[in-house]
Parts: sequence; structure tokens; C-alpha cells
Amino acid sequence: MTGTLLLVRHGQSVWNDQGLFTGWYDADLTVRGVAEAVAGGEALAAADLAPTVVHTSLQTRAIRTADLILAELDRLWIPVRRSWRLNERHYGDLQGKDKVQTVAEHGKDKVHEWRRSYDVRPPAIRDDNPFSQVGDPRYADLPSDLIPTSECLLDVVNRMLPYWYDDIVPDLRAGHTVLVAAHGNSLRALVKHLDDISDDAIAELNLPTGVPFRYDLDDDMAPTERMDPLERVVGDAAAAKDAAAAVAAQAG
Repeated sequence: MTGTLLLVRHGQSVWNDQGLFTGWYDADLTVRGVAEAVAGGEALAAADLAPTVVHTSLQTRAIRTADLILAELDRLWIPVRRSWRLNERHYGDLQGKDKVQTVAEHGKDKVHEWRRSYDVRPPAIRDDNPFSQVGDPRYADLPSDLIPTSECLLDVVNRMLPYWYDDIVPDLRAGHTVLVAAHGNSLRALVKHLDDISDDAIAELNLPTGVPFRYDLDDDMAPTERMDPLERVVGDAAAAKDAAAAVAAQAG
């Protein structure tokens, strides 16, 4: 076994709670989201899993989740690396819109296609949209042609995988226990790669917020055991499956 990889989706955000498409908008955690992150840290402590390096997106909800987990483990001092490549999927013009209202306006099938199809993007966001990332200082050094205006999951896979190979894999090969605190879709993209999930099947995978998942990887950076991703939960697996079902029920 080469390394241990721990994945956690950020705790519930304010826009998760309000039922809004969030994407690259920088929504913070709710009180519940903070509690979920703390519980994730407790689960890792109970399993005697101590990360030695952390990777996060550039978004506050993932950063705060990682910090809360590390504080629970008394490991705020370990190295942290951040990248826009671990950001949530960009939801384009849907960002900031109510999910249920969007279903009422466009129909359940169209919204499901935008949310879950592997290679269909939502409508692109305009630069003058208040939820656009134009002018956001965290992306000031990123070439403008790399800042998305809308993404499908295939786009997320393509921009996430270079970071996996160039930044996360070297830490795993060095023997680190790596914690990746990111988002529903950036982690779905990584899980799709690790578990070799088909383009169609990945649509059915829902990751609950604040719940750690464990991957033990071999020398080829493949899981040493093949199993359903939800069976990799660190902590209460039954509660995690209930939470995943709740994610699936969003937007009707």
C-alpha cells in the first residue's frame, strides 16, 4: 500500500441550506455545516486517521471544513495546499438561482440534465451577473480563458485530473496521509477516476456533506479494494447513506 487518501465534501453551506445553485459562489458554512465538519474530525480521530498534508479548493466552505477537521485532530500545523482545480463545478447562469424554482421554470428533465448529465453544461453566466467570478481576487493570476463560465462534470474531470497527478499523487507516493477537502462535483470527478465509474453511473453518486471517505491506494494509485464509494465512509455508514439520499432528493 502506497498511501491513504481521505476525501471530505465541505459541511452544509448557506446556499445549500437555502436550496440555491452555488458553484463557484463563495458561500460560507451554516451552523449545521460547522457541526458536520467537527463531526467529520471526530470520526477521523475515532478511526485513528491523522492526515499529514491537506489539499483544498480556493472556496471558503472547503477551507473552513478542512480547518475545523484539523482543529479537532489537533493538526492545524500540517502543510496545506490549495487549488482552483478542486473548486466546485461552475453552474453557469444557474448560480444563485433557487433549485425548486428552476425546476418549475424549465422542467424537471431539463434541470436534471443540467445537474446530472456527464457532458451537458448549463447556460453560461454573463460577466455582469452579480454571481460571476469576474474580478474575484482569488483568480487574479489565473488566465481568463481558464476561468469557466459554465461546466459539466466532464469539464470538472478534465481540470481536476492534472492536479491529482501533479500535486496529490506525489504526496501519496511520499507516504503522506492526504486529506482532500473539496466539493460534491470535484470529489465526484475524483471518485469517478479512482473507482472507474462509468459516465452514466456517476450520475447516481451523491456525496453527503461533512462525511470523510477513505481510500487505501496501491503503487499504481488504484484502490486496493473495489467497493461502492459509500462503503468507504469513515464513521456511521448508515447515516451517510441517508444523507446521500437527501442530496439526491434536492430540486424535487
